[in-house]
Amino acid sequence: MALSLQARVSPFSAARSAPTKSRRAIVVCNAAQQDIEEQQQRGGSLLLSLAASAALVLGAGPASADVKLPPLDNDPNRCERGYVGNTIGQANAVSNKPLDLRYCKYAGDNLSGKTLSGALMVETDLRGANLQEAVLTKAYAVKADLSGADLTNAVVDRVAFDGANLEGAKLVNAVITGTTFEGANLTGANFEDALIGSEDAKRLCANPTLVGDSRLQVGCRN
Repeated sequence: MALSLQARVSPFSAARSAPTKSRRAIVVCNAAQQDIEEQQQRGGSLLLSLAASAALVLGAGPASADVKLPPLDNDPNRCERGYVGNTIGQANAVSNKPLDLRYCKYAGDNLSGKTLSGALMVETDLRGANLQEAVLTKAYAVKADLSGADLTNAVVDRVAFDGANLEGAKLVNAVITGTTFEGANLTGANFEDALIGSEDAKRLCANPTLVGDSRLQVGCRN
């Protein structure tokens, strides 16, 4: 299993070049992780926009303890915004309204390619949802249900998945950086070819529900 990446290597092409039948995730060092994030910001297809809620709620990292969430958005159509995502245009842009998807139901729905940066997704129902190539930068998905969800090629950057259900979720070739999984259910989650930050790998390996092939894919030593 590779422990570092050379600078300026495309994360997705590097992962797909692994020759083994059941490929493991690639754990990247901090320098390579920074380079990946820079490439994500430059890429037109994976535009990372920063919602105001992310700045207010998550700050520098996605810790779930002592987080004070804003009141639930009273817009009756707020869940419909999940099908559009954040559309304001730059990597460090601030949306004019938080993307509040708390308690919304998207089971089996198609959210592929959506930019959900800074989304509030507490207890959101995403069972079996298509989140391929979605951008979840600084999403707050505490206790969300992503069982069976497909996050292939997704950007899972500084996301709080604490207490979330990721049983059977596909994170194939996903970029996972600065994300927390405390108390999350990772049973049967697929991390094949995922690019995982070294600290993220430690957090994943400390989760007792990461077992079997999932543990091998992340590269846990025991």
